[in-house]
Order: sequence, then C-alpha cells, then structure tokens
Amino acid sequence: MGATPVVLAGAYGHGHWHLENLRRLTAAGTVRLAGVCDLRTLEDERLTGLGTPVQGTDLGELIDRTGAVVTIVCTPIHTHADLALTAAAHGAHVLLEKPPAPSYAEYERLVTGLEARGSACQIGFQSLGSKAVTAIRELVAEDAIGRVRGIGAAGNWVREEGYFTRAAWSGRRTLRGVDVVDGVLTNPLAHAVATALRLDGSDRAEDVAAIETELFRANDIESDDTSCVRIRTARGTRIAVAATLCAETATEPYVAVHGTKGRITFWYKQDRVLLQRASHGPEERVFARTDLLENLLAHLAHGEELLVPPRSTGAFMKVVEAIRTAADPVPVPGRLWRAVAGERSQRRVVPGVDDMVESAAQTLALFSELGAPWAVQESAREVHC
Repeated sequence: MGATPVVLAGAYGHGHWHLENLRRLTAAGTVRLAGVCDLRTLEDERLTGLGTPVQGTDLGELIDRTGAVVTIVCTPIHTHADLALTAAAHGAHVLLEKPPAPSYAEYERLVTGLEARGSACQIGFQSLGSKAVTAIRELVAEDAIGRVRGIGAAGNWVREEGYFTRAAWSGRRTLRGVDVVDGVLTNPLAHAVATALRLDGSDRAEDVAAIETELFRANDIESDDTSCVRIRTARGTRIAVAATLCAETATEPYVAVHGTKGRITFWYKQDRVLLQRASHGPEERVFARTDLLENLLAHLAHGEELLVPPRSTGAFMKVVEAIRTAADPVPVPGRLWRAVAGERSQRRVVPGVDDMVESAAQTLALFSELGAPWAVQESAREVHC
C-alpha cells in the first residue's frame, strides 16, 4: 500500500522523539514524513533520513497540500485540542501527545469533535502500549497477589530551573487567560497516573468516584512540582500517585499493585515487572511494547483496536480537572529546599521528598498524612466526580 504520509506538528522539544521514531519507520518503509508544521523551520541536519518534507506554520494548509493521512500533534498543552480538531477537519487521523487537553471541558470538545468527523485518534501515553499492562491485569485476575488493597505510583525526578523557563507555557497553570495546567502529575509524570488507572481497569471518566489533591511547588513557578493525588475508583480501589521534580536522586518511576498476598511492581518506562508473593521467590520479566503510531496505522489499515483512544483517557482527565480547579500550589518554605548545581542551571531539591514519594506509593497515604514538614493538612482537597 506504500508508505503512509504523515505531518508532524511540533518538531522541537519532545518532537525530537517523534522525529527519531519517524526515521525508524521511514527506514522500514512504513511512513513518509510529508510535512512539518512549526513556527521555526527545521534544519536540514535534523531531517537526515526523512527526505524533504514541506514545512509551514498553517497545519490545515499543510495537510491539504501533502495529503497527509496522519498528523502527530506534539505542541504546547493548551494547543492540543484546537490542532487535533484542525487535523480532523482536514481529513487526517491523529496521534495526540498527552495530556490530551488542559481541562475536562476542552477534552469533551476534543472527543465530540473527533467523533463527529470520524477521525481516529491515539493519545500518546506510550506506557499503555506495553504488553506488561495486560500481563499484570491477568496476574491480578488469576489471584496471583490475592485481593487488591490498592495501587500506588511514585516518580522521583529532577529538573533544573531551566526546564521551567524553556517555553512561555512551562510551569504555568494558565497563559494569557487560557488553561495550561503544566504540573508534575499532568505532564512529565502523567504516565504514572494513566498507567495506574489502566491497571485497575478504571480509565474512563465514569470510573472515577472521588479525587483528593495535594499540590506543592519548590520552584518559582505557577504550577506544582511536588504533588500527590489519591483517587477512589467506582469499583472501590484506592490509587495514590506521588511525584516530584525536586528529588535528591532521580529514579525510575513505577506503579505498584498491592495485594493481600503480594505485590506487582511495574517500572513502566522500562517495561519491567516484578512479581513478589508469599511462599514464592521474586519473579522479574521485561515485556515488549507496541509503538503507538504503528498501532494507529494498523487500526487504519486493518481495524486493529486502538491502545489509547481518547475515551480511555477520561479518568486521567478527571484528575487533570481536579488539579486544574484546586487552589494554587502551596509554596515549599525556603528553609525546606536547597539549590544544587545542575548540568546547565541550578535545581531545587526538597530534602526528604524521595522517601515521602516512596512512602505515599507504598502506604497509599497523602503527604500531609505522612507528616511531610512542607505539607499541611489544610492543603488536601477532595473532589467527588
């Protein structure tokens, strides 16, 4: 059938990852990069192995001109819905980076518009392409760890101050009156939230009953860089997700399913699963992963089921909405964080936060319940969905 023509909207920043993936799929004869939509022209050296795509700033015109079948949208959060709907209006199917939208209202507008156009859309939660997700759910269904007591997730990452000044929207809750919601759990560690919800089988909007939020910031930003949420799903599962960009030491993020007879830990960036249970030795396995663009192409060509259709991110968007409508993040007092040298700029570290994040994932407790010195009980907020 030939290579599928693709347009990439947003070639800088995380767009670099998509260029590398497109280079791989171009070499395999699967896709052809027909166009690049960005405010800055992409240099020739970054297009090595990708031919000479048409470049421009008008996405609709670029799709029409190139006949693109698929558009990858990898642009600032607050532009996601408009650009995905523009692509759909011009006849393209969409691979849309996470989060799909900065608010639940924008998410609903996105989903409604895509469905009205009949456009297929895949949301870019790469962790949900891991075959480990199905394997873990099968282990739980087979009673490998007994009754599920809850699900915890932890992300201890480090980000230098330059990370929050790399673009006008970085670290912002709003920009010129438009929602952005670029927080630790809604963007860099959003996979932890979405993966935990998928492992529980609670990824649609109606699957969420209530959400508690605690949002903090050590950096001089609007949004949160150190936060936790606790979700109660409609089936009664408690899911606690804690994350920081101010860790003392960066570690691999994970999701842990806690059972009455054991635990399953999933390091989702590595597709690595550890099964620990009573009367058994630990069992570890690394799983394969399906690329989300390849899955979208297989859906278009053969009707293969999409791994992350927009409706399956409804529960995640309920969490985004709870964070969006929460009070502004509470500043961590200056005496409780310290600046350390980074590779390009300094970064802020909250001593002890690594252990707090780990404890939240293991005990399903909020920071304030764990006695974090920078977390006050009044910061917790529960939203019923």
